[in-house]
Amino acid sequence: MKKVVPLLKNEFIICLSAYFFYISQQNVSISIKNMSKVIKVKKGLDIKLQGKAQKNIVNAERAKLYAIKPTDFNGLVPRLAIQEGDEIKAGSTLFFDKNRPEVKFTSPVAGKVVTINRGERRKILEVVVQAANTDEYIDFGKSKPADLSRDEVIHKLLQSGLWTFIIQRPYSIIANPTDNPKAIYISGFDTAPLAADIDFTLQGFENEFSMGITALKKLTEGKVNICLSEDFSASKAFTDSKDAEFHYFSGPHPTGNVGIQIHHIDSINKGEVVWVVKPHHVVSIGRLFNKGIYDVSKIIALAGSQVLQPQYYKIIGGASIETLVNDNVEKNNLRFISGDVLTGTKIPSNGFIGHYDNLITVIPEGDHADFLGWAAPGLSKYSASKTFLSSLIPKKEYKLDTNYNGCERAYVVTGQYEKVLPMDIYPVNLIKAIMAEDIDLMEKLGIYEVAEEDFALCEFVCTSKIEVQSVIRKGLEMMIKEMS
Repeated sequence: MKKVVPLLKNEFIICLSAYFFYISQQNVSISIKNMSKVIKVKKGLDIKLQGKAQKNIVNAERAKLYAIKPTDFNGLVPRLAIQEGDEIKAGSTLFFDKNRPEVKFTSPVAGKVVTINRGERRKILEVVVQAANTDEYIDFGKSKPADLSRDEVIHKLLQSGLWTFIIQRPYSIIANPTDNPKAIYISGFDTAPLAADIDFTLQGFENEFSMGITALKKLTEGKVNICLSEDFSASKAFTDSKDAEFHYFSGPHPTGNVGIQIHHIDSINKGEVVWVVKPHHVVSIGRLFNKGIYDVSKIIALAGSQVLQPQYYKIIGGASIETLVNDNVEKNNLRFISGDVLTGTKIPSNGFIGHYDNLITVIPEGDHADFLGWAAPGLSKYSASKTFLSSLIPKKEYKLDTNYNGCERAYVVTGQYEKVLPMDIYPVNLIKAIMAEDIDLMEKLGIYEVAEEDFALCEFVCTSKIEVQSVIRKGLEMMIKEMS
């Protein structure tokens, strides 16, 4: 035994040294915080923009118009349940999914359906509701989720329309209520440019959030995982949640993306399903059980370099942004975005906030040419590749517009994607496999783990100006069709 023990000790030391060497070569490092793993992401990019919202909450003036947009939902084929002129209550069904009629999309306010906007081939783009002065709600019944069965919780979520807030990975589509996910994930922080401070927006909603977590716990035999930032103290809404397991992250964007978090906690394999919910939607789920109504009021941030008073507003989901931006933006050629600048959707100044968004961004429209282009010194220009002198001022905030600074060109392998995507996959190879429509290769390269938002920075730094997020969505749609 005296000869064996030293040998085992030496082998242990060798194995431990090899393990730490392996960790040092990866794009994450692991430490311990309150007996939980802290995953420190090294790859990524923080884009510092001017116009961050000040922590001041204003009760926004009630909008005259509200809309639910089928275009907010991937893979949806909508079928109308109403027609123009119908009087409705908050919680009334506006349309449903043709392929899954039990998945309903409901009105955020009481009022009258005034417009059904259509696009090419009569595709439904918006169902617009003129709001009444006060809301009359459909009563879905109060209940304690802890006392209900899984099927009863699902039924209540489907009937109210709140099921649409539960997103499935893979594919980033509305979850299938017949699935049994291996886990549910909630990202408790957002690292996107000018993103709303989630801890701040949840203040005062601790009870609703806790009840929402209890309801979500009923939907999975696995864990409800809440991912938090190591760099900031978490909101009581998170820390008081008893039915959840916590994970801590640190690092640049896209560390706050739930897809990146899932990848580092327990990556998705073929045949597996996880569900994803945003924190402000957990609050709405909690309200459903607490009040028995479809209440999707939320705190959003209005931010961007062209906003005169960037701050937080309390609104009802689906509201027109007209009352928020009137006399509160510079009178220039502007781009209004529902969401952040990397993944958001362009909307008009009287457009409607997206179903999943808690941020409105306003930046200059990029419809001009720069004198000398990249050859100028560029003290006020931003470059991910540190081309300009501005890279010598790391904390500088920028006023960026929507200029592409070039057009689509030959696809060149530069290694830029790998610097900003903290996932153990080959991004360029995956994109090429999608372009070639090679299903087998897409599977091998990790198509089940990704969504458009995870590749947003790849699109931002792409020297070939490829619309990477559109390519990823095309790949996901191909996989849905292949697996159906």
